[in-house]
Amino acid sequence: MTTLTTPVDNGVNVDALLGVRAALPDSPEIAQFQWRTTVSWVNGTHSRASVDSFHGFGEEQKHKTEFHYDVDHPLAFAAEDNGATPVEYVLVALGGCLTAGIASVAQNRGIQLRSVHATIEAQHDLHGILGADPDVRNGFSGVRVTYTIDADATDDEIKALVAQSQKRSAVFDILTNPTDVTVDVA
Repeated sequence: MTTLTTPVDNGVNVDALLGVRAALPDSPEIAQFQWRTTVSWVNGTHSRASVDSFHGFGEEQKHKTEFHYDVDHPLAFAAEDNGATPVEYVLVALGGCLTAGIASVAQNRGIQLRSVHATIEAQHDLHGILGADPDVRNGFSGVRVTYTIDADATDDEIKALVAQSQKRSAVFDILTNPTDVTVDVA
């Protein structure tokens, strides 16, 4: 009897990622990245963000296309609801980063994914941001990420994928550890 093994393909080039990691000891400067966006006010609480270029691997890089994001607040906040709120983009970033990590780790571990679905919820008390209570913080009081994953793996292997993704997620780290932020006026 012949057993055919179908190669795992989650769409992640793990060899390229591991190649970069292997190159870091000899060229640590290639790991220094600068991510950037520009944001322009449109009207009211509506602004538009653009992402086009970044610095990484020792030189300027450009995305294959410039990305645009409308940012606004919902009608319930007396706004025009022209885009997701800034805090919703934070949740999108967290879910996107963790999910990309799950795909990468699964590829590296030889686990075929069939579907990955995350629900990200954040608790937010508006007393802080509206200045109604100075003892309430402006940001989230908690964030919960719940995954439903269908894969050729055991429950323990799936939990390990999520745990490794969380351990390596840049956005998870940004949200759970203090990050210096400087705001200037040019």
